Amino acid sequence: MSNNFYHRHAVGKSIQTVFLLWVLSLASIASSKATATDIAGTWKHAEMPVWIEIRLDQGEGIVVRNNKFPEREGQVFIKEITAKQDAWTGLAYIHKLEAFKTVEITLSDSGTMQLTGKVGFFSRTVEWLPADSTAQE
Repeated sequence: MSNNFYHRHAVGKSIQTVFLLWVLSLASIASSKATATDIAGTWKHAEMPVWIEIRLDQGEGIVVRNNKFPEREGQVFIKEITAKQDAWTGLAYIHKLEAFKTVEITLSDSGTMQLTGKVGFFSRTVEWLPADSTAQE
């Protein structure tokens, strides 16, 4: 066989290798958009003395402290948390409605967590801060 055949075969293998590495890189980037460790942990409500712990292994968020309503400690606040491409979704308990409602959970570039829920035409976003960056009031 000629050297030309071996050269084309080597170039073909190189292209396959580059393509495979490119596909693996894209898959890695896509899977890192919403990783399990991004929202796991303890969060404090930005305006109220309430702390929740997100437990992604159980797909839920539990109230771990509530200075205004201590009887709510230990209750499930968010359930059925699932990762999306660059966010999470779940069902958050809304006390005024006495029901769980769908929420979207996102992280800002500054590291805060936003829960956005919609009821009819109305939408509300609540901000949560990482508990380790806030003083336990």
